[in-house]
Amino acid sequence: MLKSLVRLTTTVALAVAAATPAWADTLIIHAGSVIRSADGGASGPATITVTDGRIVSIEEGFRPTPDGATMIHLPDHTVLPGLIDLHTHLSGDPSGEFWRAATTPIEWNTLVAAKNARLTALAGFTTVRDLGSRSDQVTQMLRRATAEGMIPGPRVVTSGRTIAIVGGHGDTNGFRREVTEALGTDFTCTGPVECAEMVRTASKYGADLIKITATGGVLSQQGRGLEAHFSDEEMKSIVDTANSLGLKVAAHAHGARGIEAAARAGVQTIEHGTYIDEQAARVMREKGTILVPTLMAFQGIKENLGTGFYTPVVEEKVRAVGPYAESIVERARKWGVKMAFGTDAGVFPHGDNAGELALMKKGGMSDREVLASATSFAAEVLGLEGETGKLEPGFSADIIAVRGNPLEDIAVLEDIDWVMVRGRVIE
Repeated sequence: MLKSLVRLTTTVALAVAAATPAWADTLIIHAGSVIRSADGGASGPATITVTDGRIVSIEEGFRPTPDGATMIHLPDHTVLPGLIDLHTHLSGDPSGEFWRAATTPIEWNTLVAAKNARLTALAGFTTVRDLGSRSDQVTQMLRRATAEGMIPGPRVVTSGRTIAIVGGHGDTNGFRREVTEALGTDFTCTGPVECAEMVRTASKYGADLIKITATGGVLSQQGRGLEAHFSDEEMKSIVDTANSLGLKVAAHAHGARGIEAAARAGVQTIEHGTYIDEQAARVMREKGTILVPTLMAFQGIKENLGTGFYTPVVEEKVRAVGPYAESIVERARKWGVKMAFGTDAGVFPHGDNAGELALMKKGGMSDREVLASATSFAAEVLGLEGETGKLEPGFSADIIAVRGNPLEDIAVLEDIDWVMVRGRVIE
């Protein structure tokens, strides 16, 4: 789906990526058109100056390149803010083989994460929120490696491990007891005190936010329903403890009453929201809770039905949620719930993240609304609205280039020609 950079009208961008240091002092970008933010329009030709990873200026027309600066010529492209995916799992790839958790060392997941970081950046996603890995430190170290320019990839905001109830979605399931115990179940909790301790432990090991599985899930190896898992007291303890540490909470939630309970407890985002109803939506509106619908995840798992990819217990759950997944955005819009962009990449192949854009539009959102959900509004969710999500002087140089105008056809963002993260060109 990604096109080669050879489509660019000049080879200068390739030369920059291959030959310059990780931090070029000054880069001059000539853009055929610039969209500064989703709430604006597309300009005519413009010059963007980037110094030490930050946007210095955006000026009309193609300005001369100062001595010592490097010029990147994109006269046939629209340049706009890099996209933000609020729900990824960079350390994993799609698999129905749950038993691999017992045979694959964490080192492998670290290498997978590095591979997927590059694919995600090349797809135009310059910032991601990673919501769950097999180790406390895989995505924390990926966060550092991409920040320091050691490996190519997006800015990473990570929850580290997911907090679950014992035996619930997010816990280790499907193995004999002694195998499960050997694999570890140390990120589960029972009762408000234990749950508060798990939040503090996640914070201790570098989590940027807390991820919980507020309800059952589709891909775990247990067949119980998709309603609330934590008690109200447990969820309130999790949210209150997280907030005391300056952390937000993202809640995986499918069932309507589980969505409602998580929103009432004060979580920031509901992930998936499959069975959202008017009552759950009302609580979300009252609490300011944001929905991240992850439509690509449902698309991905549906494509594997009947192939033997999933175990019978998982396949049954996939078939149950399918009819509801297609109308999540439509229902949320009808009931006035705010939505931000997130895909659950890892359930489907990394690099295909932008497919979510068209699915959100199919649910009734305009091209502009979809672009905002993946740029400026997603940045607000992360608390990075002064850092990324727009192209403005002082902002991080998180920039992508495409042919066409995504404000008129959001699908053009499925074909990214050029990417810059923190002032570094991604090759």
